[in-house]
Amino acid sequence: MGDDKIPPKLSGSSLREIGGPVIPPPFRAAGAAPIIVTATMGAADQRVFDRLRAAHFPPERNHLAAHITLFHQLPPSCHDELDRLIRRIAADTPPPAAHLREVYSLGGGVAFRIDSPDLLGVRARIADHFIGALTAQDRGVPRLHITVQNKVDAAAARALRDALAADFRPRPLAITGLAAHRYLGGPWQSAFERNFRGVHTSY
Repeated sequence: MGDDKIPPKLSGSSLREIGGPVIPPPFRAAGAAPIIVTATMGAADQRVFDRLRAAHFPPERNHLAAHITLFHQLPPSCHDELDRLIRRIAADTPPPAAHLREVYSLGGGVAFRIDSPDLLGVRARIADHFIGALTAQDRGVPRLHITVQNKVDAAAARALRDALAADFRPRPLAITGLAAHRYLGGPWQSAFERNFRGVHTSY
C-alpha cells in the first residue's frame, strides 16, 4: 500500500509479474494496521525525491516522504518476526547496488525506475520467509520505482514525464537500509528502520 492505495484494492502504480497457482490472500483482522516494507535511500537522494514529490504530487494526497516499496501488505502479526529477520539481514548484507534507469509514466503519474538485482535479492529473502502470509500482489516480483506524481490527469503526467526525462541521465542510487511502517489509511506510522551493515568483499 503506497501513496493512495486503500486495502484491499491494492492494484495500481506498481505493476506485478505474478506466476504460479492462484492462492487466496491471508486473513486480515478488521481494524489491524497492515505493515508496509520499504527500502531506505541515502540522505541526498531522499532530499531530491522528497522535493520532486512535494512539487508535483497533489497536496491533498501527499501524506508520505518519497519511498521504494518492497511489500505492500504484511499481516500486523508479523511485526516482531519481521523485525528479527530484518535485523539479521541488515547485519550481514552490504548496501545493495542500485541505479536509476529511466523516468516513466504511471498513466496518471510519474515515477523513476530502479534497477537493483541486489535489492531484489534482499526482498526475496523476506518473501521466502513469509511466503504463506503474502498477498497475491506481494507474491509477485516488483518493478522497483520511486513515485513523484500520482492521481493527476494523463496530460499533466505526460508533461512532467517529458520535462523530467529531458534532463535525466541514469545514475547510481544509494540504498541504505530497510524500514517497516504501519498503514493508517493514508499516512504511515514508522515501526522500525535498520541500516545495512555488511561489508563488501572483493576477490
